[in-house]
Amino acid sequence: MRQPTAAEPASTCDISVVIPTRDRPEALHRCLTALAGQTLSRERFEVIVVNDGGLRPLHSWVRPFCDRLTLRLLEPPHGGPARARNVGAEHARGAVLAFTDDDCEPQSDWLTVAGNSAQRHPRAAIGGQTVNALASNPYATASHLLIDYLYAYHSDAGRLSGSAPAAPPFLTSNNLIVSARPFHQVGGFDESFPLAGGEDREFCDRWQQAGFELLHEPGAIVKHSHELTLSRFWRQHMNYGRGRFHLQQARAVRGGPTLRFEPLSFYWRLVMFPLGVVSARSWPLLVALLFISQVANALGFLRERRKARVTVSSQ
Repeated sequence: MRQPTAAEPASTCDISVVIPTRDRPEALHRCLTALAGQTLSRERFEVIVVNDGGLRPLHSWVRPFCDRLTLRLLEPPHGGPARARNVGAEHARGAVLAFTDDDCEPQSDWLTVAGNSAQRHPRAAIGGQTVNALASNPYATASHLLIDYLYAYHSDAGRLSGSAPAAPPFLTSNNLIVSARPFHQVGGFDESFPLAGGEDREFCDRWQQAGFELLHEPGAIVKHSHELTLSRFWRQHMNYGRGRFHLQQARAVRGGPTLRFEPLSFYWRLVMFPLGVVSARSWPLLVALLFISQVANALGFLRERRKARVTVSSQ
C-alpha cells in the first residue's frame, strides 16, 4: 500500500469521504473537482481514494488536488468494491463516513447537509438523493428509474400494511453517510460480495438487525454519471442478480428472511411507473429496458446459484 499523496492530515476531522475506484480516472477527476468545491471547510473533512487494483496509475490524476483537499490514495490489491470501502473506512480519521463512487459528483453543500444530518441522527445510516446526470442516456435513466421504483414500491407496501414506515427499504452505497463507530460495530460491508451489486442491501440488513435505523436525506445530493450502453446495461443488471443470490445466502446464514421473486403486480406497476415521470415519447423504450433489466437480474441470480451448486458438488 503506497504512502499518502498529500501532506499527512490532522489526527482527526469531522467527515471522511471514501471513494472506491478502478480504472476510471477521468470520472474520478470530476468527482474530486466536485469535492474540492464543497462549502464545508477543507479542515473538516478528508478524502480517501481507494484504487481497487486498477491498472491505470492514479497519482498524476490525484496529485493536482493535493493543495485543495486533505487527500490520500490507497492502493490495496483488487478485492471488489465492498473490500475497497472497508479499506478506506479502516484508514479514516473522521467520526462520520461518507461513501460515494468515482462516477458521482456531490453537490457543493453535500457534506454540510450530510454532516448536519449525521449529527442529528448518530444511530442512523443516511442515504442522500442520487440524481441521474445523463438524462439523454436511456440506459442510465432506466437504471435510476428502477431504484426510484423500488423505493416507491416498498414504501407503498408498508403503507398498505398499515405500518407506514418512514424508512427507505435500503440505501445505495454511492451516497451513504454513517457514523464510523457503528459502521465498524456491524462489521462494515460484506467482502464476500465479489461485484458491485447487493452489498449495500446486505449492509442495510445487518445495520437494522443491530438496532440502527435507515433515513433518507433528500438535501444531500450527488449527480451520478454512469455511462451505459446496452451491453453494459445488461451486464450491470446481471451483476445485480448475482448480488441478489449472495444477499440471499447472507440472509440464510443470519437466519433472516429469504428473498422471493415478486408477485406479478410488482412487474405491472414497474411497467407503468415511467408514465408518471417521463414523457410519453420515451416511455416505450424505458419500459423495454426495465423489462430487460428484470430478465438480466433473474438470469444473473440463476447463474450464480448454479455456480454455487457446481462448487458444492465438486467438493
